[in-house]
Amino acid sequence: MTQKPTILMLGCFDTKGEIFSFLRDCLLVHGAEVVTVNVGVMGSTTLFPIDVEATKVSETGGGKLEDIRSKNDRGYAMEIMGRGSAEILADLYKQKKFDAVIGMGGGSGTYVTLKSMQNLPLGLPKICISTLASKDLSEQIGAKDIVMMPSVVDVAALNSIIKPIIQQAAAAIVAMCGVEVFDKSTTSKRIAISMFGNTSVCVDFCTELLEAKGYEVMTFHANGLGGKAMESLVLEGCFAGVLDITTTELADDLCAGVCSAGGQRLEAAGKLGIPQVVVPGCMDMVNFGTMESVPDKYKNRQLYSWVPTVTLMRTNEEENQILGEILAKKLNHATGPTAVLFPERGLSQIDSEGNVFYNPAVNQILSDSIEKNLNSDIAFINLPLHINEKEFAEKAVETLMEMMKY
Repeated sequence: MTQKPTILMLGCFDTKGEIFSFLRDCLLVHGAEVVTVNVGVMGSTTLFPIDVEATKVSETGGGKLEDIRSKNDRGYAMEIMGRGSAEILADLYKQKKFDAVIGMGGGSGTYVTLKSMQNLPLGLPKICISTLASKDLSEQIGAKDIVMMPSVVDVAALNSIIKPIIQQAAAAIVAMCGVEVFDKSTTSKRIAISMFGNTSVCVDFCTELLEAKGYEVMTFHANGLGGKAMESLVLEGCFAGVLDITTTELADDLCAGVCSAGGQRLEAAGKLGIPQVVVPGCMDMVNFGTMESVPDKYKNRQLYSWVPTVTLMRTNEEENQILGEILAKKLNHATGPTAVLFPERGLSQIDSEGNVFYNPAVNQILSDSIEKNLNSDIAFINLPLHINEKEFAEKAVETLMEMMKY
């Protein structure tokens, strides 16, 4: 970047004005310009100029600041401020008002900071200095490329521990602005593909075939976060086509497994009209943690220890009936070319003849349910192949390539 980067600094300036003033000074020292957004509901600061005050944030989030104060409900306040700041940041980004965003705080400040970053695209530098950085914040971070920095001490006052952390964060985010991110103009040669260990052979075949045709293939692990990331990037317009080989996250969402990607899984490509080939890969299984962590209602089901920390449960007749309906109804809303390929000889590595989850009768229920509920204009292709056979990968790639011609 040849010009000065503009960093958006977000935080509760009502109670943490001094510490944010120090962060702002550090950003200025590194040659940045600073835009400030106050999400503190109890007031503001005079230590530095405020570009967007809390009143504007609260109103954008659907509430008045005086009402938020009178409720005396911290959770409600942070929800309003998080929603408002997310909308404001998205609007400012569209206007090209900043090149990166940084925030910091304890529990409340971290929540609002992470919420605020959810509408910002991949590649835009995002840093959050937090007392919670070492905890599991996967739900709040979602699929976003947010850098978490532990504050070590509370984000409350300046001291000899937090000062260098803030200085390093300021230096880091200014430096990050100088890195050129990927060019979306290459979208026409980029394909998203979903994978699990149990479908990796198929995905490897597909990747090899696509790369030979000059495509860049981006693989997403269907572990919940991976599915969310793929859906998010599809919505950002990063891909020309989707090979959704591994849709197991739908099974986890149905049965409260640990790899659910949420209710929006399998919807992004359809919304944008992007060509997609969908395979019910690994829908023979639901993922849990250790054997002991499996919910009581599933203790008597067919379980398999993939590794000591991962227990797989074989989906049954009722679940496959429902899953077929869910998959089909999601795809029925697609506005672009869509096809479903069904591998009759097995949906995963362990759903193959002689293996632990092999059950053609249960798979047939899934196949019938998908076909019955799928709109007639969406191709449903049964193949007498296992998902990990090379011929299946070849058909999947061939089908996607035919769609992308038009």
